[in-house]
Amino acid sequence: LLKTVELHHTGKGFCGIEGNPYPHKEHRRNAQDAVALVKEKIAASRYDLMILDEINNAQALKLVDLDQVKEILELRPAGMHMVLTGRNAHPDIIEKANTVSEVMEIKHAYREGIEPQPGVDY
Repeated sequence: LLKTVELHHTGKGFCGIEGNPYPHKEHRRNAQDAVALVKEKIAASRYDLMILDEINNAQALKLVDLDQVKEILELRPAGMHMVLTGRNAHPDIIEKANTVSEVMEIKHAYREGIEPQPGVDY
């Protein structure tokens, strides 16, 4: 059975990290566009799995609102798996989740002064 993967890059890099030239307002606008895209993809009902990479950080940074993340979870159709990644998951989101995992950083290039790389880090 052949499955298709769609990848939508919606961000402008790391918000608030030195070297990122975009203001918070522009990061938020991109995140809001991403929320609209997620809702559109959910409504299409063609997907078994949706990964919302770094949405927890986006919510913690006020790029998306907690109510928006909750709404996305409510819109998820039965049978669709949804993975929300990123640090600082809100307790309400953790409570709604079926599975919660924590990844521990052992080593990261950024700590060595290497700037985040497009296609790798974001």
